[in-house]
Amino acid sequence: MGWKAFLSQPVARLSLWRLQRRVSDPAAAQREVLEGLLKKGRATAFGRAHGLRPGMNVQVFQEAVPVRSYEGLRAFVDRAVAGEADVLWPGKPMYFCKTSGTTSGAKYIPLTQDSMPNHIGSARNALLGHIAGTGDASFVDGKMIFLQGSPELGSTPGGVPLGRLSGIVAHHVPSYLQRNRLPSWEANCIEDWEDKVQAIVEETCKEDLRLVSGIPSWVQMYFERLLAHTGKATVKEVFPNLSLFVHGGVAYGPYAERFKQLLGFEIPRVELYPASEGFLAFQEAPNVKGMLLNVRDGIFFEFIPAGQYFEENPPRLTIGEVECGVQYAVVLSSNAGLWGYDIGDTVKFVSLDPPRILVTGRIKHFTSAFGEHVIAEEVEGAAQVAMAQCGGVISEFHVAPQVAPSEGLPYHEWLVAFEDFPEDLDRFVGALDHALQGANPYYKDLIQGSVLRPAQLTCVPAERFNEAMRKRGKLGGQNKMPRLANDRVLADLILTTEAEA
Repeated sequence: MGWKAFLSQPVARLSLWRLQRRVSDPAAAQREVLEGLLKKGRATAFGRAHGLRPGMNVQVFQEAVPVRSYEGLRAFVDRAVAGEADVLWPGKPMYFCKTSGTTSGAKYIPLTQDSMPNHIGSARNALLGHIAGTGDASFVDGKMIFLQGSPELGSTPGGVPLGRLSGIVAHHVPSYLQRNRLPSWEANCIEDWEDKVQAIVEETCKEDLRLVSGIPSWVQMYFERLLAHTGKATVKEVFPNLSLFVHGGVAYGPYAERFKQLLGFEIPRVELYPASEGFLAFQEAPNVKGMLLNVRDGIFFEFIPAGQYFEENPPRLTIGEVECGVQYAVVLSSNAGLWGYDIGDTVKFVSLDPPRILVTGRIKHFTSAFGEHVIAEEVEGAAQVAMAQCGGVISEFHVAPQVAPSEGLPYHEWLVAFEDFPEDLDRFVGALDHALQGANPYYKDLIQGSVLRPAQLTCVPAERFNEAMRKRGKLGGQNKMPRLANDRVLADLILTTEAEA
């Protein structure tokens, strides 16, 4: 055991003890966080415009600060981007994180001196929790690879450094870990994702890799390229000491079988919930369901029941008012200067004491062309059920409605890339649809009422998904393939891409 691994173990145990104390009273923790935000936020342009002041209770705060998307906050953000100080948070942001995906182009999410420790500390606490729970710190003595965006930074018109979240965080990796960190700076700066992955494969294939971190779909691509490059049957043969996979961004379940194939073993995992808007939650111990919500780390959370999200004035619940098993849209106010900010994600609680969540999808990523409102968690679960019952391994998929087929009733079309085909594809599709009916009673009613016919499956080569994402400018990094949509824009792009090949 190296000195890093040896010293990590007592540090990990102490860290976990402190963390457990910090979340022992989530409601009280959140009241303290809100009060701290109000004290600092009152002196900003946003604070003055909304009458923020210390001592406001939650109800008064909610009356003063409406729920907004990025577009709703954009007027304030644009002032900060231009260089104005004290707009959303005291002073100027430390960075702006540039993300894609709005109707009007890129989003610029502020990161402040106060909010940066949330991003760095949460990732550290997750790893320390794993060490404390398993007693295994061996990964710190070997190499660690982080598949992420470029660390190269630009600048806003106001002179604030600008980049992708993962690239910004790369500048804050503790020095004692830098020597263990892969890939090289040069490889990380390659913009084309496929070229970048190939460079990383060539750079890392002979290293003593022990930890891999990244979004599952892109780590999968790395593993597949690695095996093609080395000629090995499994990743375990290439990296015999690989012992930990750190991931987030999407549900891992649909990737589980394919990862087991690629790796050659069931790898221990740590799940994270990082977002540009804040590091919301992380798995603080092995073998627990869900991720621990960061209730005492500069973020005040509100939760809108997903079933009421599109109402004119939906309820905004605090941590003390939520229930297990209910889908909620996440709203946050933070020491990054975001106020009543709708991040677009949905979660459900699997534990209230301590508060642990599962990320279930995006509030606007759903299929409801016929009133069924099928969500990501439901299609991901159906895919897992079908693989368990019928065999086969899915590498990627997307679900979209077919409202006006050339003949017959409308249906949900599943575009699926198989790594291994099931023996009986018709049985697989039947299991898929049956599982979805079991998860969503509205969908079941539509099938039984002959409004829809059962799901139809179209097999698509895996590379077509990547090509479609490339055409959208969203290949690699922190971008994720949407599991489903309420239109056929992406589905048709995937199919058109296939036709062009």
